[in-house]
Amino acid sequence: MESAVSMELAQPISEWQLIQASAAGDEQAFEQLYRHYSRRVYSLCLRLLGNPADAEDVTQEVFLQVHRKLKTFRGDAAFTTWLYRLTVNAALMHLRKSIVRHEQAEEDEQIKILTDQAARERPNRLLDRLALERAIQALPPGYRTVFILHDIEGYEHEEIARMLGISVGTTKSQLHKARMRLRQILTASPAPHQER
Repeated sequence: MESAVSMELAQPISEWQLIQASAAGDEQAFEQLYRHYSRRVYSLCLRLLGNPADAEDVTQEVFLQVHRKLKTFRGDAAFTTWLYRLTVNAALMHLRKSIVRHEQAEEDEQIKILTDQAARERPNRLLDRLALERAIQALPPGYRTVFILHDIEGYEHEEIARMLGISVGTTKSQLHKARMRLRQILTASPAPHQER
């Protein structure tokens, strides 16, 4: 059987045709979908997880899920919305598996260390990309997810709510709290009379 991708060489194949061909088992079409979206998925995973190896693992897991679940995609929403929902869910599941109960205390300690270090090293500094990335990684997972999807990826609250299965009010609240926490982290001043 000739691939839908090779049959359409003379004319460009639409995203929907690519999805349909992939769902029908056309491996070349699936490979094209993978090549087109894998960098975006990896980038989102990296921002959510903060670790390149974990981001790579989750990206592979996402595309295994896409391969298994593509037949269930009906086109009610944009393919990217469906794909990003799978990605966010896979990343959150990865976080749940790797987080232990005492990690919240460690995360708070990490925030304090990053804040104190940034305040000591550059008290009047301009925000730079590295400091912002560190601050984003210091956010609790829920805040970080909503912040990345809204402020970095550009999704609207309604889309985020659908992706994460939460209310629009919750996405707005988490975004507000994420921004407040980032502001605290990035503008913190060193504690007075701190001993070294």
